[in-house]
Amino acid sequence: MKIQNQAWIAFSTNRYQKNESSITKTLEKLSGGDKLTRASNNASGLSISETMRGQIRGLARAQQNMQDGISVLESTDAGLQHVSSVLQRIREIAVQTSTDTVTNDDRAAAQEEIDQLLQSIDDTADKMEFNTQNILGDVRPLYIHVGANSGQKIRIDTVNVSTASLGIEIVKLSNRKEAEELISKVDNAQSIISKHLANTGADYETLTHHKDNVSLTEINLQKTESLIRDPDMAFEMMEFVKEGIRQKGDEMLIKQTNQNVSDVLRLFR
Repeated sequence: MKIQNQAWIAFSTNRYQKNESSITKTLEKLSGGDKLTRASNNASGLSISETMRGQIRGLARAQQNMQDGISVLESTDAGLQHVSSVLQRIREIAVQTSTDTVTNDDRAAAQEEIDQLLQSIDDTADKMEFNTQNILGDVRPLYIHVGANSGQKIRIDTVNVSTASLGIEIVKLSNRKEAEELISKVDNAQSIISKHLANTGADYETLTHHKDNVSLTEINLQKTESLIRDPDMAFEMMEFVKEGIRQKGDEMLIKQTNQNVSDVLRLFR
């Protein structure tokens, strides 16, 4: 009999330690809901997952960018609709005063209302803002970043609806001829506003559809990333139960080994 040989003790202890480590890893997955708790679990999978997470967060931010762009276009549309309604009233007054049955006093009253309406258009052009930026007073490009990567952008343009840009900055209604000329000027201005409305509507549809597509892409990436990182809870619970049974067996093995050693030692008493 070899008293110094502890092979069975080393074997049983090694099994117990391995099973304990396995139980710890399973508990980490169950408690944290992540099967990639460390790079050693799946180094390549972790790398792919981290790349996907960057894309997912970028796509989420891009959707917020597009929502801001959509809000700009909604504000632009509201401003253009207001200017259009004012132009319609100006045209109505121009038609009213383009006949010789009106008096000079009538024309003077109409001129006063026209001046107020023109000021309303200029106020809209000067004061309509989004995030402190004027959107109806000058023409400039706005680039909306619409993706998770560099260079993915869509351009929308601000518009200018001031009376000067519409060709109705100076209006006089002192006689029938000037009133008739104003009708033509308002028709031209209304044509400009209609083009702005068409462009704004097209940009709105473009951003809306792109936002929907990006949302679907984000969802699909999340599903794929979930397959890499999310543990199968049913499988992990089965593993946990199996490892618990093994642990009990290992404990019994260690206990039995220790008992055998004690029995041997009693022989020397």
